[in-house]
Amino acid sequence: MLKDSPAFSGFSVKDQAETKAFYSDKLGVEVEEDEMGLTLKLAGGNNVFVYPKEDHTPASFTILNFPVDDIDKAVDELAAKGVKFEVYEGMHQDEKGIARGKAANMGPDIAWFKDPSGNILSVLSN
Repeated sequence: MLKDSPAFSGFSVKDQAETKAFYSDKLGVEVEEDEMGLTLKLAGGNNVFVYPKEDHTPASFTILNFPVDDIDKAVDELAAKGVKFEVYEGMHQDEKGIARGKAANMGPDIAWFKDPSGNILSVLSN
């Protein structure tokens, strides 16, 4: 029934203007705005709807993953724009905050960070 539906996901944020600036200026994502909220126009034609919510509570899991060809370059560029990477106990992350999963055959290299509303995002190696 829904196999041909152009589905999209969405998440809430505490401040629409702050969120728009973060995603467009720091992450370089194309952002469209209307009276309902924001649409993140992601590569591959995927869209994510972002809406303001007065009693927003950040997700406790990764809501959006950005695969990249060079994770070190992506982390360095984001850090230079003021993005702070999260360090999680037991994740064996390096000084940049990258968990090196490829070397240990435990998945991709990945680094997590938060948007201004506290939602968790990641960059991970292709």
